[in-house]
Amino acid sequence: MKPVFLFFLISCSIYGQSEYPKDYFRHPLDITLVLSGTFGELRSTHFHGGLDIKTQQREGLKVYAAAEGYISRIKISHFGYGKAIYITHPNGYTTVYGHLQKFSERLENYIKQCQYDKESFEVEVFPHSEELKIHPNEVIAYSGNTGSSGGPHLHFEIRDNQERPINPLLFGMDVKDSKRPYVSGVFAYPKDENATINGKNERVPLRLIPQKNGDYAVEEIKAFGHIGFGVISFDKQDLAPNNNGVSNIQTFFNGNKSLEIDFKRISFDETKHIKRLLDYQYFISRKAKIQKLFIEQNNPLSIYKDVYDDGYVKVEDSTSSVYKVRIRDFSQNESWVMIPIVGKHEVIEKDSIQDRSNKSLVRNDENTKLSAGNFTVDFYKNTVYDDSYIDFKVSSDTLFLGEDAIAMQKNFYINYDLSNYKTEHQDKLYVARFYGSYKKPYYVPTSRKGNTLTARTKALGTYALATDTEPPSITPINFHDKKWISNYRYLKVKIDDKLTGISKYRATVNGKWILMEYDYKKNTLIHDFNDNIVKDTKNELKIIVTDNVGNSSTFEATFFRK
Repeated sequence: MKPVFLFFLISCSIYGQSEYPKDYFRHPLDITLVLSGTFGELRSTHFHGGLDIKTQQREGLKVYAAAEGYISRIKISHFGYGKAIYITHPNGYTTVYGHLQKFSERLENYIKQCQYDKESFEVEVFPHSEELKIHPNEVIAYSGNTGSSGGPHLHFEIRDNQERPINPLLFGMDVKDSKRPYVSGVFAYPKDENATINGKNERVPLRLIPQKNGDYAVEEIKAFGHIGFGVISFDKQDLAPNNNGVSNIQTFFNGNKSLEIDFKRISFDETKHIKRLLDYQYFISRKAKIQKLFIEQNNPLSIYKDVYDDGYVKVEDSTSSVYKVRIRDFSQNESWVMIPIVGKHEVIEKDSIQDRSNKSLVRNDENTKLSAGNFTVDFYKNTVYDDSYIDFKVSSDTLFLGEDAIAMQKNFYINYDLSNYKTEHQDKLYVARFYGSYKKPYYVPTSRKGNTLTARTKALGTYALATDTEPPSITPINFHDKKWISNYRYLKVKIDDKLTGISKYRATVNGKWILMEYDYKKNTLIHDFNDNIVKDTKNELKIIVTDNVGNSSTFEATFFRK
């Protein structure tokens, strides 16, 4: 009986680990749960790691701890989650609350002390388990719009003990959703040069035909060889008009399952590889996200299961087949797409064969260096997902790297040799990328070592050497020199830099550092006099702002307070 009992215990343990506690975590707001973003939703550079909860277009709503625990991390940054709190709970999970306006009083006092100690608005601290204990239903913060938020909302995550985000809806949180996912596009792809779709060896858009029952059909296609498919799909919920992400996609070929994509848990290590799920070239050119329903080489994503032949299907000449796609949201509403296929071996049209002459080959499995003029470009091993042919041309101080149509796993490096470059503003040089309808220059993170200027980027395109000699601007908003501001709670200043952007800033009053919160979306610095740092009647304010090539501006003014 011992082995049987042991097996029973192991089975129970495994089963228990697969269950998520349904009544452990509460909704972090006291309003109806309405989402502007779902878990696993496709963003331009990553999978969304939590829920974006609407806050009725307002800031300042009370944010409650989802359960008891202790604060294990507080991070304040200009970008990303802005002001964020991380709570570790006794059951091993961690909840995350992002884009906060401010913290509760005791947490605000704690983090401001850290900011003043480090003389920095941006801080990250990791309190020990006994330092900041959190009680059930405790108000920990107020909702806001800080960081890279596009509008007021609360970003909420639940992570396991390996810091992997898990869909919070798995824990019993309820969202009203009775609507089926909808599909706005279907595409077919050849796996190799031997495959054809409607006489072409390239991505082919298919005509989508909505059915009366809410499903979709596609006009019959003629194909041959190994092919794959892709869809553009969204989910809409009852109380919000947003185009949210779906929860699960399954594909079937002649009744047999080909592949499943399940957006249940996504680790941070793999989220950057969303470019392998999406059709990157189509996204860059059309701003629409095709989800590829097949797996190409060098795809490390763990969202796939029940995969047969990497999700591709083999179509033989003179055969009839049916490919189906089932798309579901978290509430199990589903929509089907049916694609009838007739096997026909056709001659490939000449204009569909790619011209690779005059292009440079960048390999996935080795380093590649491209050089011309004063430019060299380094693609290190595993920068590209596939061996890729890239346009490469240099004209004077301009580098042409074709169009941004090839997904990169990591940065490549553009180097410019300044040995023979003479200018009176040598220390103000940087590498700029030119894109957009007006080909406006945008700063690319640039460093200099000796006579070599190096920029790192993940996007192909047009780059050039540029100069920034213009310092940042500093403009007071709610005061002027020698003004009495006794009744003001805040001191507000606008800062801006038009070419390379703000790198750092420092503000002091009477020689003492003061905290000024930087909102890059509004280009403002704000000091709260309730910090009780400014105590004198006459006060000398000094603000120094520096851009990304080292240009600095200094603003000085006197103000008075009783």
